[in-house]
Amino acid sequence: MTRHEVVITGIGLVTALGEGPDAHWNALSAGTAPVVDEATYAPWPVHPLPALNLDAQIPKKGDQRQMEPWQRLGTYAAGLAIDDAGARGLVEDMHLIVAAGGGERDLALDEQVNTELADHSDGGGDRLNELLATGLRPTLFLAQLSNLLAGNISIVHGVTGSSRTFMGEESAAADAVRIAHARLAEGRGGIALVGGAMTAQRWDLLLLYRGGEGMYQGAFKPLSARQGMVLGSTAGFLVLETAEHAAARGARVLARLDAVASDTSRRVTPGESAAAARALLPRVAPDGVDAVISGNSGSPAASAEEDAFLRELNLPVRRPASLIGHGVEGAFPAHVALAALALSRGGFYAPMDPADAGEAASPNRVLVTAFGQWRGEALATLSRPSATKAGNT
Repeated sequence: MTRHEVVITGIGLVTALGEGPDAHWNALSAGTAPVVDEATYAPWPVHPLPALNLDAQIPKKGDQRQMEPWQRLGTYAAGLAIDDAGARGLVEDMHLIVAAGGGERDLALDEQVNTELADHSDGGGDRLNELLATGLRPTLFLAQLSNLLAGNISIVHGVTGSSRTFMGEESAAADAVRIAHARLAEGRGGIALVGGAMTAQRWDLLLLYRGGEGMYQGAFKPLSARQGMVLGSTAGFLVLETAEHAAARGARVLARLDAVASDTSRRVTPGESAAAARALLPRVAPDGVDAVISGNSGSPAASAEEDAFLRELNLPVRRPASLIGHGVEGAFPAHVALAALALSRGGFYAPMDPADAGEAASPNRVLVTAFGQWRGEALATLSRPSATKAGNT
């Protein structure tokens, strides 16, 4: 079977450090300080969104109003990627693959339920059913389906190729990128838009992840100095093309996306997650890599497993979550975007965390890792554009 090389021609990236490739390259290459909001959602610090001119990518006010914040963020970043690739004229043929979580909860109803059930020694099952039956809007879940992000991208940007949406935290994002890569590599299309988005500035998300003892609380500390996640509003979108498609239109190639692999270990005993990643490594990097962009989330158990895996590689590592927080569904495509950005600029980033070690002045191949804070392991490898040759392999 003919295999097609897959290249990255556009990046749409939004984090607390800013928007777009230049803002992130300049900040991360210079060893910038993290942008953190420690007050609004105390006791949980978050990495907030920068101010965005939504009109630049979502020109209709009506479209902006009907979207929740995470949908606006993802739609905005998707537009940035399309523009960066110079692909506005190709959206009718562009396949769309999106990773996203659900919409925001009805916080007022949540508070009412918790208040009324607090004093029920029997759990308050009957009262809970009554509150849910009378309080939930019939359209609540329909208004929060994750595929609305894909729908809004299609409507606002005119992307009308096939559309798929994945839901399931970090694994959803990894599989979105993996399947986009596989479809193009197999010749089932010439161009695709893939990515994910998550807004951290949500009480419901903070409370949700707090329930699993996964959130760090207190004065901000870098990733390696804390136990727990600090969420960060993140959107990462990529325009992927076959090398032939990119060459035919004279597109600028940022990096080659060599391989993406994912798995989900049971994580019943220590070491399972690291073993799963170790098994994936030959599939994505049979010839080795020069540096690593780590998806370390800060979740204690997952971080310990990833650190064990990274120690075995003995390579220069950069941990973006120390500066931009953990972006859940937005994290993996954002980290792939950061790897592509470094390869396209012929350099690498300054240390992002005190635990970051090693210098990689100009890596030729970068590994991106993703250890889900509860489930899921994924790896991707990218190569410098100078190593990319148009054609088949």
